[in-house]
Amino acid sequence: MIEAALMCLALNVYFEARSDTMTGQYAVAQVVINRVQHDKFPDDVCSVVKQSRSNGTCQFSWYCDGKSDRPREPYSWAYAQMVAADVMRGEYIDITDGATHYHANYVRPYWADKLEYTVTYGSHLFYK
Repeated sequence: MIEAALMCLALNVYFEARSDTMTGQYAVAQVVINRVQHDKFPDDVCSVVKQSRSNGTCQFSWYCDGKSDRPREPYSWAYAQMVAADVMRGEYIDITDGATHYHANYVRPYWADKLEYTVTYGSHLFYK
């Protein structure tokens, strides 16, 4: 169970933020953990990462984009696994101020104005 959760979290960090700053990668991982701890989201890491909307799209776009989910950049994959392990062990404080959402700085999702902005790290803006 822990290994599956670690894999799901690492894949999310890899596909959502591998080109981001170290801090940005930790923040993206923390959002998944914050969702697990929030009563409006599933209560385990893999369910959060794989959660889909009623229209068939996914919370994290990489999961249902039809592309391979096999990491192809060994260094980035190793780093994503380290970030995921640190966050799952609680060895990295929540630098997102409890964020449950984020988006890349080049998009503006419909929900952004409905949530409280908390911080920006790398190319992602975080909200709760």
